[in-house]
Amino acid sequence: MTAKEILKQLKSLGDDARRKHNTKAGAGANQFGVKMGDIRAIAKKLKTNHALALELWKTENIEARMVAVLVMNPKELSADEIDAMVRSLTFAYVADWLMSYVIKTHPDKETLREKWMADDDKWAARAGWALTAGRVAKNAKGLDLKALLDRIEVDMASAPPEVQWTMNACLAEIGINHAKHRKRALAIGESLGIYRDYPVSKGCTSPFAPIWINEMVKRQK
Repeated sequence: MTAKEILKQLKSLGDDARRKHNTKAGAGANQFGVKMGDIRAIAKKLKTNHALALELWKTENIEARMVAVLVMNPKELSADEIDAMVRSLTFAYVADWLMSYVIKTHPDKETLREKWMADDDKWAARAGWALTAGRVAKNAKGLDLKALLDRIEVDMASAPPEVQWTMNACLAEIGINHAKHRKRALAIGESLGIYRDYPVSKGCTSPFAPIWINEMVKRQK
């Protein structure tokens, strides 16, 4: 299938309810409102096709980019290409898929993380904090957790919403995985109050850091 044919198929799968959901979550007009399951089904049929993925990414359409993320080969992307992709993002759902399926598997992710953590671009900063949260959870060696908490305490309240989300994840991971810093992480989350009243579905854990930390620590026991 060509990029044009895929766009046509995606358009035919558009759903008003999904489009409204996406819009409420921050999506712009370049979307069709396709359900995640339908996006995955299209990608599964296409399998890995890096050249096609790059064509789909260039359309800037949200669903086309999500298909692209699933069919591209991260090993064929340079660090500069990934950096450019991150800076061209417009929607958090695409950012999350790009992080999960491409950036986290790339050999230059640590170099990119360090670069993005010092960046003013909100999408680059969002990605930097997401990678840092992952390192805090799995391999914090070499990270200055106290300095990260200092920065979160000072900067998170005024950060763009896109960046707040992954800064908050980093705060939670510090509290969950590093008992030495747990008390301070809880205090910062309580003081900032970010996501305190965030609506969550039944059975899901609140992203409010104190609730998130305490719940995950309880599960570890």
